[in-house]
Amino acid sequence: MKKITILGSTGSIGVRALKVAGSNPENFKIVALSAGKNKDLLLSQIEAFRPAAVAVSEESLAIEVKNCLPASNAPEVLFGVEGFVRIATLESVDTVVSAMTGAAGLVPTYEAIKAGKDIALANKETIVMAGPLVMAEAKKRGVSILPIDSEHSAILQSLKGHSREDLKRVILTASGGPFRDMPLDEMREVTAAQALRHPNWSMGPKITIDSATMMNKGLEVIEAKWLFGLEIAQIDILIHPQSILHSMVEYKDGSIIGQLGIPDMTIPISYALSYPRHVSNGLSPLDLEKVGNLSFERPDMKRFRCLGLALKAAAEGGSVPAVLNGANEVAVDAFLRGDIGFLDIPELIEKTMEAHNHHPVDAIEAVMEADRWARDTAVGIRNSEFGIRNSELRVKKSVRRSI
Repeated sequence: MKKITILGSTGSIGVRALKVAGSNPENFKIVALSAGKNKDLLLSQIEAFRPAAVAVSEESLAIEVKNCLPASNAPEVLFGVEGFVRIATLESVDTVVSAMTGAAGLVPTYEAIKAGKDIALANKETIVMAGPLVMAEAKKRGVSILPIDSEHSAILQSLKGHSREDLKRVILTASGGPFRDMPLDEMREVTAAQALRHPNWSMGPKITIDSATMMNKGLEVIEAKWLFGLEIAQIDILIHPQSILHSMVEYKDGSIIGQLGIPDMTIPISYALSYPRHVSNGLSPLDLEKVGNLSFERPDMKRFRCLGLALKAAAEGGSVPAVLNGANEVAVDAFLRGDIGFLDIPELIEKTMEAHNHHPVDAIEAVMEADRWARDTAVGIRNSEFGIRNSELRVKKSVRRSI
């Protein structure tokens, strides 16, 4: 039986991970949970799974959670980064599901690796920001990092039973998001509500916006490089609107091995938790007759500028991927709040990257400092260079609402 901590239990990945665990109680025991601010959902999860400890983002929320728990047999309630690290490194835990959103997941995930815990990784920012450090520590500690991303899970499965010496390249597939065919001029008027309507996948807001800009695919290229020991030149991207073939591996003899399935994150979650086995998850099977045609095309780099920025960061390495990620988180947040337009997202990221002096990173503290610098710089650029545009954007939205 695997004993599990879930970092980010109230997010979309965490909720699905608990569903998998609840459907296979003979295989999985939930030891600890963490949440950001969703107190009510966390309380229902505590009641259902009876963890030994939980952690939340803020002390005030921890007090609220404690006050809602029974006097006896209640879990220990922790808060902040220290709380997240504590539940990720509990002696009784052997597997940590890293499903926190953004850079916040890096430190507790890295500390879990240092404590010898296997990682089921949904928080791609951990690898994007600190790939060489994270993978070196995992190798040193002899722990497994098993991807929850559908694309990297597909690569992992397509590598099984094959010699790595025979690998030629991997092919990441991407849906292309909701704006794959929209004229570029119209994309200037895209709203957050439109961008959050992904055609195939049900995900959290940040990753859904990243999918619409294809930043998500760029981050996955960086993640694939470190997870599988690849050169950037060995990683290709194809848009596959049906989201059925989740990624492929091509070998030297021309053979291409891929993994197919319905577009539901429960599949890669259950595989990461049960690896190397496949357990029942209650999903409907893939019906290829109903799917019909599967199509593929190259991504339009002019349309998806974020993808190009991510590939540039991957090539430069060092502190640049952390800067890319930090600037992107600021830009996505600003877009979701209506402060900048959709096409301003890559522009804000690019300006932040241009202002950065590239340098090597040899410690997690240096990575976090690059992240902090990127966020502060991106906020400053947003406030100084996008101020007039922000006002114009709000006026346009107000006019459209009145019409």
